[in-house]
Amino acid sequence: MNIAVIDYGMGNLRSVSKALEHVAPRATVVVTSDPDAVSAADRVVFPGQGAMPDCMRELDARGLRPAVLHAAGSKPFLGICIGLQMLFERSDEGGVAGLGILPGAVHRFPSERMRDERGERLKVPHMGWNQVHQAEAHALWRGIGDEERFYFVHSYYPEAGAPELVAGFAVYGFPFTCAVSRDNIFAVQFHPEKSHRAGLRLLANFVDWNP
Repeated sequence: MNIAVIDYGMGNLRSVSKALEHVAPRATVVVTSDPDAVSAADRVVFPGQGAMPDCMRELDARGLRPAVLHAAGSKPFLGICIGLQMLFERSDEGGVAGLGILPGAVHRFPSERMRDERGERLKVPHMGWNQVHQAEAHALWRGIGDEERFYFVHSYYPEAGAPELVAGFAVYGFPFTCAVSRDNIFAVQFHPEKSHRAGLRLLANFVDWNP
């Protein structure tokens, strides 16, 4: 099995690739910016960190957009963090267009709603551990308890344009979508590679997933 981790110059991909190697020791995990390698892979992971306008620009600069679109339509595909946000139609961050693979938009956490249950101000970025509530049964949730904790670092969140896309949500000031699924696509706002046992289980489920 060949797993491609897409490298478009945004974020440290070593932790993602090492986590995949840990859960899939017999697989070949390649961090690559080569569109041909992405197209040839059996499974594709689309991670990323940073500002979405920069991510979209770098993706196109490397000629990766067609390979990402093809992978998202044809093979097991896992988006992580910005790799989730880029799947949607647009983002408030720079007013940039996304890949448009999924309907919906990405918004910044609104300051007027960033209060906890005691009325205390919540910081943005949302950074740290938070419970994830599973909105539906899915192969990638197998062996992971509902309300398990995962690690987040983000200032923007997706608003799915179709409710059936929502696979999980978290609460930070208000409930927000943190996992989406459709056909061969599963994408998460949190970082499974930084989420210890639960994150490794999700990655192992992805390796075994046959949508």
